[in-house]
Formats: sequence, structure tokens, C-alpha cells
Amino acid sequence: MKQKSRISIVSKLHLFRLIYRSILFILLLIDYIRFKVYSGGNVIDNIEKVPIILYITWTVFAAEMIMRFFPSKLESPGCQKQFARNYIKSGNTDIKIQDNNATFLVALIWLIFNGVFGVLHMEGVLDDGIMILLCSFYSICDIICILFFCPFQSWLMKNKCCSTCRIYNWDYAMMFTPLFFVRKSYTWGLLILSVALLIRWEVTFYLHPERFSENTNDYLQCKNCTEKLCAHKKQLHSLWKSIEDYSAKRIKRLKGDNH
Repeated sequence: MKQKSRISIVSKLHLFRLIYRSILFILLLIDYIRFKVYSGGNVIDNIEKVPIILYITWTVFAAEMIMRFFPSKLESPGCQKQFARNYIKSGNTDIKIQDNNATFLVALIWLIFNGVFGVLHMEGVLDDGIMILLCSFYSICDIICILFFCPFQSWLMKNKCCSTCRIYNWDYAMMFTPLFFVRKSYTWGLLILSVALLIRWEVTFYLHPERFSENTNDYLQCKNCTEKLCAHKKQLHSLWKSIEDYSAKRIKRLKGDNH
């Protein structure tokens, strides 16, 4: 009998992030609805009167981004490959980044997509509260992409897994894109920090592309992976397939009983 892979520490941290980001989103949504219905006026001003959620949100995400600037065993190999200590020479000098050209397409699509929300915000259709909720929603989608399904990986980048993802450290900059339209010091603080993280990533890529290629960096080989997301995703897919098969059998049996 094939033994199932135990969930890794990094994956457990991803699940923890999914939980608390979901809780933050729900709290922000409740606050938004409550202030919109009962208080009226500017939602951000109302939320700032009871700023505990904003304090927690800002602190958590700022801390997460600051950690990304330094090597850590508690982070995914996908974002850790930029550091010199994680460069394990394979002996091959042929740098292959098959998804590199798709990065421009991803950036263009993301900017156009969020530009629509930006225009609606400038026209007064969407307020600052919606833009912050949008960021919070993106933060949940970010973890879903890591743990379950990533449209960028499947449809555009075509990378084999998160460890080899060319745009892994774009996540916070993409997450906080809507904050560009929210003119508050704390929102722009998160946005600036996320852009700094992205710039650091891109500069490292262009100076040391060998660290980002599975062909030249053995750190990105499956045998050295500490995250084991592929194994967990396969288990989830197997579970989902079993549920589908069971449901199909039950439906078929119920139809047979009715006849």
C-alpha cells in the first residue's frame, strides 16, 4: 500500500494563512456592510474610528513581506530560490526559463483588469472600502493558487509547480494593486513595500538568472523540495475524484431504485 505524504510545515503555514486571511476578509466585509448600512458617509473614515482590524491587517501583511526579504526555511522554495544560499549548482550552464516571456502577458492582463476597478473608483462607482475588500479577497486567492489551483500556472506560465514559478514574488504587489487608488498613508505603505519586494525579485532575476532555472539550480529539483505541494495536490485531486465517483454511483443507484 502506497504511503501518503505527510503535510509539510510550509504547507501547514499556507493553510494557516488561508484561515486567517479568510477571517480578516469576513471581518472587513462585516464592517463594510455595517458602516454602509447604519453609518453612511465615507467607509474608510468610519472604519478608522475602530481601527483594530486595520491595525491587525497592516501589521500581518507588512511582517509577511519583510520576512520575504530574507532567507527562511518557513517560506516556500518558490520565493527562496532568489537567495545565494539556495543556489545549488547542477553543473549545467544552460539557463532555461520557459515561462519568462509569459510574465509580460501576466503583468498586462493584471494591470488592465485592475485598471477597470480603478476607473470605477475614480468615477465614484466604487469606494475605498471596496478597494480594500478587493485586496483582502486577492489575498485569499493567492493562497488558493498555491494550495489548490493557479490559473496563471495552468493557462499562462505553464511552469511545473510553485517552486519554479517565475513570478512567485509578484504576489504581494498583485495583491495590493487596488491600494494605488486609496490615498491613505497605511495603504500606500503596504503598496510601496510590495513593489520594493517585486523590484528586489526582478533585479535578482536579471543579475542571477541561474538561480531561477531548474536546469542550473538543483534546489528547484523535486528531490530537494521541502514543500511537497504536488503530493498534497494529488491527494486532494484523488479525494475529489473519489467523491465524484461515489456521487455518480449514488445517483445511478437512486435512478435505478426509482425505476
